[in-house]
Order: sequence, then C-alpha cells, then structure tokens
Amino acid sequence: MAYYTVYWPQDWLDELRKSNDTGPIKVVFGSIHSRMPSIASIKEGDVVFPVSLLDRHLYIMARLEVTHKERAFDYCIRELGNPYRSLIPEGVVVKVSDAFFCAKDVSYKSLQSVPENLTMIIPGDKPHCKHQEPFNCCAEWAVWGENGSVIQPRLIPDEVVPLLRFGYPKSKEKPLRINSKGVVLAQSIAATRHLSEESAMFFEGLFENS
Repeated sequence: MAYYTVYWPQDWLDELRKSNDTGPIKVVFGSIHSRMPSIASIKEGDVVFPVSLLDRHLYIMARLEVTHKERAFDYCIRELGNPYRSLIPEGVVVKVSDAFFCAKDVSYKSLQSVPENLTMIIPGDKPHCKHQEPFNCCAEWAVWGENGSVIQPRLIPDEVVPLLRFGYPKSKEKPLRINSKGVVLAQSIAATRHLSEESAMFFEGLFENS
C-alpha cells in the first residue's frame, strides 16, 4: 500500500461547493496536463488524499481507498453516461450532435463519414456527483472505490507542514516548497506526490474520527 496526494485547485472547490457536493468521494482522475497531473503511478490498494490551498493554508479535502483503476473514459461512460473531458480510446467514436462525431485525434461531420469499424457511443447523462466529472480535459485514468470519506477541508497545522515529506524511495524524500512567509507554493503540491510513511500516518490520523 502506498499513499499519495493529488491537487484540487480553488476553482474546482468552488464548483463542488456550488453543486453542494460533499461526497463521499468516489473517484479521482488524472490527465495528461499539469492542471490535473497523471495518476499512472497509483495502484489498486493505495490511498489518495486530494489536497488544496485555502487562504494560504494547506488542507486535506478527502480520503479515498483505491479498489479499482481503469481508463477515465470507461469510468465516465459507465458511471456518468457521458465521456465529459476524458480521452477517447482507439476504436471508439462519440456522437456529439447529429452532425458531429469525435474519435481519437479526428472528427467526422456526418454519420456517413464515420468508419464502420468504430464503436459508436451515444452519451446520455446518469445521476452523479459533481466530483465524478473530470475537472480538466484529457482525463486519462480514474482510480475509484466505495470506501471514500466526506469531502470537506481538514486543516494541516502550519507548524506541521514543514515536517511533511514526499517522494520515493526514502532517500529521495523532500519537504514541500515554502515561501518566505511560510506559505506552501502551489506548484509544490500541484502534482501527484508520494507521501512518506510518517506523513501518511499523520494524514490518516485526521480521518480516525470522521
């Protein structure tokens, strides 16, 4: 088992708040872009903690035990009925409108122009929570599970933040980058980070009574 953090930006937290989405958390996505970094390293059996910066303080937003990992597209189609912003896999075409169809790296402007060897997906939304939608384009992977926590900010005390360590193996563990005012730099946590064992146990402690 390994423990990871992923970053949820402020505007995504605003979207969750507007949607009254407090979980429990069901899924975490990774994309091919830095705004929602890759989660290719996360495996079944691992634990993921979305984190964020609020008013210059570091918060843990949720805890998710990963029991499944699959392509984001497959998760979205099955659970949401719509691919949203996930990457379309080879051999699939998605109906966008009566006159527009999207496949991987190509689009078609009529049904007649769609090759017969492609599998047609016709989207239709299913009821779901806002956090189940990828918040960035090109979502590649989804890790999910049924034992997720409530989504709410849990403060990491300022004096603890410099003690946290990230990286693997232990010889390569490093602290977060902090500016002269003691504030964590966003670029320091805007990545999928492997928690040290000691840091992971501190994170876990914030969820013992939740």
